[in-house]
Amino acid sequence: MKVSIYTDGSSRGNPGPGGYGVVLLSEKGHKKELAAGFRKTTNNRMELLSVIVALETIKDPGAEVTVYSDSKYVVDAINKGWVHNWVRKGFKDKKNPDLWRRFLELKKPEKLKFEWVKGHAGHKYNEICDRLAVGAALKKDLPADEGYEKLSSAGNAMF
Repeated sequence: MKVSIYTDGSSRGNPGPGGYGVVLLSEKGHKKELAAGFRKTTNNRMELLSVIVALETIKDPGAEVTVYSDSKYVVDAINKGWVHNWVRKGFKDKKNPDLWRRFLELKKPEKLKFEWVKGHAGHKYNEICDRLAVGAALKKDLPADEGYEKLSSAGNAMF
């Protein structure tokens, strides 16, 4: 089975209230949208979390998955192998180690590709993801992004 995942993250201020949006499409015509917001986070955290949540949603380990993201941070970290260097260095001075570790621990599909798409360029599913992410960030009574708030309150100069 082939699955296309479109993702986007948003924050209203950086840090500030933020959210992510995801659209999953299967070759069989199924479509699923996901979104959630947090009271204080960063854009890059939401970009990465959108990918994590989308991959956690895929139940078929044999699926052929392509992730489309407008985040150079996420796509380059994976496609250029930066994240593996960060692991070797224990994420020293790197942002979002909690989310990167969560991503690396995922049972990812055997066939997983990441492709960068230009954001805000009229791409149908990227635009839907953007609306979902912004809408989630604007909701009232948002929960904490535990990873962000824990690390920032500990005085880590990670953000």
